[in-house]
Amino acid sequence: MSHIAEEIPAHLRAEADAVRAWLSAQQGSAFEVTGIVDPDAAAPVASGPSSRELQLILCGVRDGQDVCLRERFRVSRANGGFDVALLRDETPAVGSPAPLLDPPIGVRAWWFDEVLPKHAFTVLLFYRSFW
Repeated sequence: MSHIAEEIPAHLRAEADAVRAWLSAQQGSAFEVTGIVDPDAAAPVASGPSSRELQLILCGVRDGQDVCLRERFRVSRANGGFDVALLRDETPAVGSPAPLLDPPIGVRAWWFDEVLPKHAFTVLLFYRSFW
């Protein structure tokens, strides 16, 4: 089972911030890194000594909708900065996709803090573990 941490380890913060900036530019909206999956497993990968794979949970607003994404990225040092590539799985996961799409408990707490004061009431819809 995956371990999800809300706090990004200090040695991974520069790469996580590079991913956040890259995804925000790609999506045309601002995202925040709200978690990292298996931070202890984010060791350098075989493609190069300064390259590693990160799996992050990023939340933000896209097309006027609040969205949280759990994505895998390859981050490589290049020219004093970072090159970021989105990694896609070749085959879909077996079973329900819900654990891959729903952020872990605690990651979405900031959303409640921001939304509840803005409205008289808020409706949450849960459908087969999707939110």
